[in-house]
Amino acid sequence: MRIPARSVCTAIRDDIVAGVYGRGSRLTEELLARRYGVSRVPVREALRTLEAEGFVVTRRHAGACVAEPTEQEAADLLEMRVLLEPLGAARAAQRRTEAHLKVLRGLVRLGQERARRGNSEDLRSLGGWFHETLAQASGSPALTSTLGQLRHKIAWMYSVEAPAHPAESWTEHGAIVDAVARGDSDRARSITALHTERATSAHRLRFPGADRVERVRTSQHPVNTAGLRH
Repeated sequence: MRIPARSVCTAIRDDIVAGVYGRGSRLTEELLARRYGVSRVPVREALRTLEAEGFVVTRRHAGACVAEPTEQEAADLLEMRVLLEPLGAARAAQRRTEAHLKVLRGLVRLGQERARRGNSEDLRSLGGWFHETLAQASGSPALTSTLGQLRHKIAWMYSVEAPAHPAESWTEHGAIVDAVARGDSDRARSITALHTERATSAHRLRFPGADRVERVRTSQHPVNTAGLRH
């Protein structure tokens, strides 16, 4: 069985975001291949992809290392998301399918229910799925991919405070879906812009200082091979 490079890439990216590999840590092909139970070929391909995404850099005499973004680079990511999320919502109002609407409405119902219960962990996951589905509804693979990368990198660089009034946040989610369902691009864009700007204020930089480097943890994280064909 050959493990696809995209599966290895996802596993390494998830570990970087989770802090298993600290900023500036070396990522050697041999150790990564042993860790994920694969050959060095998919690891090499995965590292190239992660370098293109900005998670990895190649340094002379050191090879592949986890990137060490500056505070300005981190701030730029939030600004990009504030610009692109509303664009995605506007496009979704024009191009969404009934399947997209069904998923979005279901997520809003779950989010509102969890908000009443005060389960912040569930709300964080549901919020991520909501925005991922909204991006997919834009009908633009390039925009969907860019927003996905932004979400991963922002999750890596920032911690997010739970909203003081989660029910209000999910009311905004519901308003976005209503505008998308009606095909109202302008309203979908404006509500999403306001929602994204408010969410940005809850972000706190994980690495406030260029000299701070998190140390590598040693937990094992094998690639999930379920569903792969032999």
